[in-house]
Amino acid sequence: MIKYKFTRYFENEVLRKRPYIKRELCIEIIENPIRLKNKKKIDGDFGGLLKNLKNWVFRVITLNDKITIHNAFPDRRFKI
Repeated sequence: MIKYKFTRYFENEVLRKRPYIKRELCIEIIENPIRLKNKKKIDGDFGGLLKNLKNWVFRVITLNDKITIHNAFPDRRFKI
C-alpha cells in the first residue's frame, strides 16, 4: 500500500475551502483515475468520476513524485 502525502497548501487551504473534499476521496481518485494528464510544472493530474457527489468529476493534482497531493477540485469542464 502506498503512503500518500499532502502539501501544506492542500492541508491548510483546499480542505478548509472545500469541506466536501476528503483525503480518502483524493486517494481513491489517484488509485482509480478515469484519465491521467501530465503537465510541465505539476506532473500528475488525475481525474475521477465520483457518483456519491452528483456525478461530479474531480481533478486531483499531485507533485512530481505522484504520491504528494497538492490540490483537488470539481472540474465542471471535464469531458469524459
